[in-house]
Amino acid sequence: MEHYSPNAGWIEVIVGSMFSGKSEELIRRMRRAQIAKQKVQIFKPLIDDRYSENHIVSHAERRIESLAVRTAQDILEGTHKDTEVVGIDEGQFFDQALLDVANNLANQGKRVIIAGLDMDYLGNPFEPMPQLMAIAEDVHKTRAICVVCGHAATYTQRLIASQERVVVGAAGAYEARCRQCFEPHLAEEVAEASA
Repeated sequence: MEHYSPNAGWIEVIVGSMFSGKSEELIRRMRRAQIAKQKVQIFKPLIDDRYSENHIVSHAERRIESLAVRTAQDILEGTHKDTEVVGIDEGQFFDQALLDVANNLANQGKRVIIAGLDMDYLGNPFEPMPQLMAIAEDVHKTRAICVVCGHAATYTQRLIASQERVVVGAAGAYEARCRQCFEPHLAEEVAEASA
């Protein structure tokens, strides 16, 4: 990663499958900013209350305080003027307005760090993450371990019966898979079998 210049404005995107350490990496970067005595604010979508309502919590149980918001616009409105670093988790749960919000914050001279899934349960690009990757100065793709064969995993396998694109869940509902072990229509088949 290139050296970040304070007040220059910058967008960093952390993407990957579930269980690949995206939130862990976001927390690490935010903690480093805090150690550097920078003013930080961290946001997450209100829909994600799996582990905590007011913290981002990684699957490894590392946590950092955050503010849950309904929309990307709430992030822009909730960011203080003197904030230097803005962290956003689960970017895929926000709409396309997150692009404008990230650009607006970066244009104000803020460092913006966004973590999220780059693909949905069918292996398709999960908006707005691909568009955020295109406008970011830095993109970091994390990898998990395939639970079937042990190779590097970049896909999220849905195990529960649902054809909804957004289904908040963790272990038991999803697992990491490599390209060869990924079965994109498994969730649809499970849904049909249980109907």
